[in-house]
Amino acid sequence: MRKPTHITFRSLMRPGRLVRVAGAHDALGGLLAEASGFDAVWSSSLEVSASRALPDASLLTMTEYLEAAANMQKALRVPVVADCDSGYGNNANAAHMVHEYQAAGITAISVEDKKFPKMNSFADRGNSLVDTAEFCRKLETVKNAQSGGDFFVIARTEALINGLPVTEALHRARSYADAGADAILIHSKAATNEQVVDFLNRWEGRLPVVIVPTTYPNWHADVMAAAGVSVVIYANHGLRATITGLRETFASILAHGDTMKLEEELAPVRDVFALQGLDAWQALD
Repeated sequence: MRKPTHITFRSLMRPGRLVRVAGAHDALGGLLAEASGFDAVWSSSLEVSASRALPDASLLTMTEYLEAAANMQKALRVPVVADCDSGYGNNANAAHMVHEYQAAGITAISVEDKKFPKMNSFADRGNSLVDTAEFCRKLETVKNAQSGGDFFVIARTEALINGLPVTEALHRARSYADAGADAILIHSKAATNEQVVDFLNRWEGRLPVVIVPTTYPNWHADVMAAAGVSVVIYANHGLRATITGLRETFASILAHGDTMKLEEELAPVRDVFALQGLDAWQALD
């Protein structure tokens, strides 16, 4: 029987430590990330949406995203960081979001400076940013709505995603720090990490910096830590691996007419039972 985590995300944040986070969309994926040694799990809005065969475009409700994050946190000892998009609406919606996520045991969220409804950062269609002052008011609302000092709010700027210069990203990040954010997530879809490194060189370490190196995968963890990164999120790799694995598995079954070619590669059923905690549940009967 697994017990709820007593580890807050804030407790992981220590100078000189790189916190490594893996994306997931359900409790099973979160368990596998935890077992692999990741420090926390990212409840990815992309993954949660994809698990419903829907685009990451604010189609699901806050309740649906919250249910996914809460189910993960109930199964894990490590903390879940919830990807809360643009806060699910106006400032009142954002305050309600904080109350509900905290009540579910979530100790960290990320909120981004895009207009609601949002579109995924890597979609071809552009994303519109809200005014800096408007997003600062939302961050202030979020921080004022939290209960206790452990709740951790990551302010995510999409300035670079929208083709704006690093100077604009820095201006927004500094403003978000003034508004009470606990960390800054700087995101880029460039093919290299140059923009993010430039940001780090000019940031002066005011708050922890979170990155998501989806489009620059060759940035080694040791090097990013030396550059000043505090948290790295591998946001969608589990989902992409699942898609590849299922495609190959299903194609093999149809091509060969049986599963013999796969059996040595597949996890045995006893692994499924172990992840389910079956022995502990049977012991109750």
